[in-house]
Amino acid sequence: QLQLVESGGGLVQPGGSLRLSCTTSGFPMHYYGIAWFRQAPGKEPEGVSWIESSSATTIYADSVKGRFTISRDNAKRTVYLQMNSLTPEDTANYYCARGRAAWRRERWTLMSEYDYWGQGTQVTVSS
Repeated sequence: QLQLVESGGGLVQPGGSLRLSCTTSGFPMHYYGIAWFRQAPGKEPEGVSWIESSSATTIYADSVKGRFTISRDNAKRTVYLQMNSLTPEDTANYYCARGRAAWRRERWTLMSEYDYWGQGTQVTVSS
């Protein structure tokens, strides 16, 4: 059964850090790029970051550059999102998604470029 399962969310104070994990099963993860998206209440989903299958290339949204780091361990079938210097604006439900075989870099922030999604993990940044 193909699955992506997020974990690691929670409540953190402004300026704090969290590391999210996206653990996969049911497909050869080492062939696929994986993205993180987030959606805050009342807002459209936002592409946060993407990592290529061999980790050679990563992309970040301007809103998280310099604060978030995406990485992957294909042996553990897991993609990580290290989030530092968190602000209340980072509060959202965070999802990981598998890139389609025909994924195109210039469309990386579009949900249509991804074919399987996890259920999400909530991140709340508040004092």
